[in-house]
This record gives sequence, C-alpha cells and structure tokens, in this order.
Amino acid sequence: MRKKMNQTLGRTALAAALVSVYGPALAEDARGSVSVGGGGWTNDRHQAGQYDGMRDKGFYPTLDADVEKRDDSGITWGLKVRNLGLQTREITGEVERQGDIGGSFEYNRIVKDNPFTIDTGLIRNGTRELVPATSIVPGTGRDLELSTVRDRYTAKFYKAFGERFTFHASYRVENKEGNQQWGRGGAPEFAIQPINYTTRIWEAVLNYADTRLQFSGGYIGTSFDNSNGLAATSLSTGASPFLLTLPLDNRSHEAFVSGGYNFTPTTRGTFKASYQRATQNEFLPTARPGLGLASPLAPTHLDGRIDTTLVEAGLNSRPITDLTVNANVRYRKLEDKTPINGYVFTGTTPTVFNTPWSYKTWTGKVDATYRLKDGYSLLGGAEYSDQNRWVPKKGTLWVPFRSDLDELTLRAGVRKAMSETVNGSLTYLHANRDGGNYDVPGTAGDAVKDVINPLNIADRKRNKLRGLVDWSPVDNLTLQFIAEGSKDKYSGLPYGLEKGSGHVFTVDASYQLKEDWSFHAWVSFDQTKAEEETQGNAVSTKDNTLKEKGTSYGVGLRGAVNKLKLGADLERFRSVNKYDQNLNGIALSTSLVPVPDITNKMLRVKAFASYPILKNSELRANFIYERWQTDDWTWMMFPVGGPSQAFVYGTTTDGTTVFADQKQNSVFGGLRYIYRFE
Repeated sequence: MRKKMNQTLGRTALAAALVSVYGPALAEDARGSVSVGGGGWTNDRHQAGQYDGMRDKGFYPTLDADVEKRDDSGITWGLKVRNLGLQTREITGEVERQGDIGGSFEYNRIVKDNPFTIDTGLIRNGTRELVPATSIVPGTGRDLELSTVRDRYTAKFYKAFGERFTFHASYRVENKEGNQQWGRGGAPEFAIQPINYTTRIWEAVLNYADTRLQFSGGYIGTSFDNSNGLAATSLSTGASPFLLTLPLDNRSHEAFVSGGYNFTPTTRGTFKASYQRATQNEFLPTARPGLGLASPLAPTHLDGRIDTTLVEAGLNSRPITDLTVNANVRYRKLEDKTPINGYVFTGTTPTVFNTPWSYKTWTGKVDATYRLKDGYSLLGGAEYSDQNRWVPKKGTLWVPFRSDLDELTLRAGVRKAMSETVNGSLTYLHANRDGGNYDVPGTAGDAVKDVINPLNIADRKRNKLRGLVDWSPVDNLTLQFIAEGSKDKYSGLPYGLEKGSGHVFTVDASYQLKEDWSFHAWVSFDQTKAEEETQGNAVSTKDNTLKEKGTSYGVGLRGAVNKLKLGADLERFRSVNKYDQNLNGIALSTSLVPVPDITNKMLRVKAFASYPILKNSELRANFIYERWQTDDWTWMMFPVGGPSQAFVYGTTTDGTTVFADQKQNSVFGGLRYIYRFE
C-alpha cells in the first residue's frame, strides 16, 4: 500500500507541475479532448496483465487528455496525457514556434510484472536475500510476486537556422527498479536479483537540406549505472554471505554522419558513417579487499573497450523509364580491445579467461525492378556478405569457432496488376551460407565438444517463397491473401540443428455493410519445425523434432443506431508446441519420460457503446472478457510411473516452488466521459 501511495503522489506531483506550466497557456481558445473515467477487473490476470499495469483485480481510474492551443504570436502549446491513474501512464508537454524553435518534455512509465507466483521461505534483511538454512515443505512458504518498473524522462529541443539548417538535441534518463527471479548455487537455490539501474542517453544532431544535398551529423552518448555491485545471499543461520555479481557500469560515445545527394532527378546517392567507443571499466566488485572472492593475481578492472566503425554508401537510379536499380555497400568493423586476462586461478596458473569478440563484415547488395507490358514487373536482387571473425588463441575453447563466414542471397519475383480489382506478387529467395575450417576445442577425453555445430556459424541453405494477392471483387469488399513457406538445411558438424521449416498463411477481409456499418475479419495459421541431433548419453545420440503450430482469428463489427455508436471484437489465439524425441531412431524406453505438448490459448472479447450527451461530449462504456489457458510444464517434473509435480529448488536447502494458475478468466467493465472542444 505504501508503494502504491508513493507512486500516486509521484504522478500527482508531476501532473501538477505540468499543469502549472501549461494550464495558463491552455486555459482559453484551446482545442482537443479530455476524458475521465475508470473500470475494474473481476479477477487477477497475471498472464494477460504483465505489461498494462492492471495485473490484479480491482478498480482503476483513468484520465486522458490531448489539448493544443496556438496564440497570436505563432506559438503552439500542447499537453498530452495517457493512462493517468494507471502504472502505464504517459505525459507529454510541448511548446514550439513552427519552423523556428521548440521543445518538449515526456514522461513514461513501463511496467513488467512476473506472471508467476513464487512460494518460498526466502526472507529479506535490508538489501540481502536470505535462503532458509533447511528446506521448507514445498507449498508452505509465503507467496512472492516480482515486478520491475521503468520511469523514463525525456527532454527535447530544436532550433532552425534559416531554411536549411536545423539543430536537434535530446536527453533521456531512465530509472529501473524492482526485483527479478534469480538463482544461485548448483543445487540450485532460489534468489532474487535486485534491480536499481539508471540509463542516460544524450544526443545532438545538426541537419542540412537543400534541393540536392541533405545530411545529418551528430553525437550520441550513453551511460549505464547500477547502484548494486553485489547481491549478498546467506543462510538464515548467519552463515557467511554467498555473493552474486550484478551488471557493471558502462559508457559509450558515438559520432555519425549520414545523408544523400541528388545527382539528377532520377539518380540519388546515400551515405552513412559512424564511429563508436564503448567502455566498461568499473572496479570489479569481486576484487574488493577482504572478500576473498577473486585471486590476488586476477585484475581488479576489466578495462573493457569495444570500438565499432561503420561506413555505408548507396545509389538509387532509374537509368531508363521502366528500370529502377538500388545498390548498396556496407562495411562494419567491431574491435573488442578488452585485454585477455585470467580471472580464475589454480594456484598461480590461470584456468579461466575472458573471451573478447571481434569481427569485420563487408556486405554488398543490389536490387532491380523492371516494368513490362500488361502490368507485369520483374523483380531481382543479390546480396553478398563476407565476415571475418576473431578466434580466441588464449584460454579454452568450449565450442567450435570459425574465422570466415560468407553468405550469398539471391531474390527473384514477379508482380502483376491483374486488373483494377486484383493485384498479386510472387517472390523466391535462395541463400547459401558457408565458412572455412572450424577451430575446435580439442579437449582430451571430451571429443563431443569438437562436433557441436553452433547455429550462428553453421553452413546453411535457405529457400523461401512468398505470394500475395489483393482482391476487391465488389466496391465494398476487400480481401488480402498472404502465403509464405521456407526451408533451411544445416551442415558442417554432426551435433546441432539439421533442418528447419516454416509456413504462414493469412487472410484479411473488410466489408462495408451499410453507410454506418462495417465488418472486418482475419485468420492466420503458422507452423515452424526444427530437427536437431544431440548426444543422448555416452554411446547414443538423440534426435529431437521440435514443432510449433499457431492458429488465430478475429472478427469485428462497427456501426451506429441513431446516435448510439457500437462496436465489438472477438480474438482467439492458440499455439501448440510439440517435442518429439527418440534415441538412435528408436522410441524412448518406458524408463525415459518424454515431455508432453504445451498448448496455450487466449480468448478476448471486447465491446463498446458510445452515446452523445451534449454537442461536444459523450459517454462511452467498455466491456472486455479475457480467458487464458495453458498446460505449460516449464516448472514441473516428470517422474517415471507417476504424475507430474512441481519443481523444487534445492530439495534439502530451499524448497521454493514456482507456479501459475493454468486458467485465468477476468471481466472488465468501464465507463468514460469524453469532452471535445475547439
């Protein structure tokens, strides 16, 4: 309750401050709208309410406003308020003299609520998270709900210098606070990660534009500060703290320039260049004197540094009436200049090193469109990427690396304006990714590491086909069909992803029934499939076929009966995840329990009715019904010969369990008064 009161006081103070500035300016001769109202949910909605600030049942007041005024001197004042009364509130104040000078201030709150309820014996003591000395009986602890909140403040300014130059500057501060689900130890044991971050972004840009040349140049800087260096966890008996490290502070600075030049009315060139330096040089919290967490031979600072250089140039031209060509070349170099040091020692011998990562990539791309007779157009293109990647020469390789990676992508298609009511296109894409030899770990007694094929560097062949049709059989009916299919094949090393495929089919329809009534509907089907090979045990391999199938549809209606405006929407989403497994092509034995399918369902029905009270005001009623269902087993275990049961953290030292209601239903009813003025 105290947290909610502080949040309410905070937003009230902020709103009052903005009103004190903008109120006198907007008091007279303004235009816009103001709405006030509220509504309530009948039940908790932990899954559907993760991001909208209405996770729990209860009443939620709201206030929205969008007001603008222009005075005789040409200055425009504006104030926008969204969701005032909710956690997801937004407030923006603006003032400008068009074409000359202006500024704005924005406030946004972003909420992320953990959808799970955690039953735990963990207790808090100041900033420490305490784990019980002995295991609690699962389900006998206290319920814990976790969330994070980001408060974002942004100030913007612009100034025009004549007709060709404009200057823009902005400064953003974002504070993120809360707790996230975490863990510690090899048991494992449950813990909470404390969040107290401050991120700052500042930007300054100078723009120039005339009939031929346009460019922008400027600077972007960022900083990230974490108020917590270590999270201290310990047993409730008073044992020594078990310390866990948290993200380190960092900084970045970037200078950039971009723009374009019109050589002729049919030929335009573009360019872009930037250089960024990012550093992370905070004192390592594990190196604090007296903690004994790090070897005295290990460095006390990471001295992290990454330099990124980007250069890009492009050309768009129409050399003849029916031909359009786009070409682009891009160079990106990322240099990780962080020193390679040992951080874990066996005696005086370093055994664990940090692994900097550097690469440089050249990318060339060309696309062309040629218009033929009878409404046909031919489409074609090619893209080639050549990447050189750094391979560690110090420390231990844990997976294979590759120093070279190349990819060629070819595109071809046809587009046809079949008639005034039918248009369609068909596009085919083929991509082939290849690389040089693998640098393998070569670890004695662990040959499996040498044959793991990381997804991002594996050889891959991809084929993709996409078709689209727009059809208007009658004036008041519009249909759109989209079908897409793709197949991937991976090779190079035995273990890892081998095949992949995906299919998507959608239909959208809109129909104007009468002058005041319209109907719209859509349906979508998608399916993805992946086949991989992993090691089942010391003498066998395991084949996994992973599938996800999604089906969704929606219908909606809008209309009016005399002065009463009505609307309704129904949306339904369903996804099924399948996990087929076998060993050496043989079904799993009865002693091995395969994981079952996971099915998620979401049904949402929305309706509204709006009735004018006076000339410039109306009363609007809203209704929402939500139903979410799942049989997700993420936090469940599957014992042989018995029913599934909740996963337990550290069965002898903890006892925490995580669960979620598998059926969540809730109904929202709300009423809002809207006033518009000019």
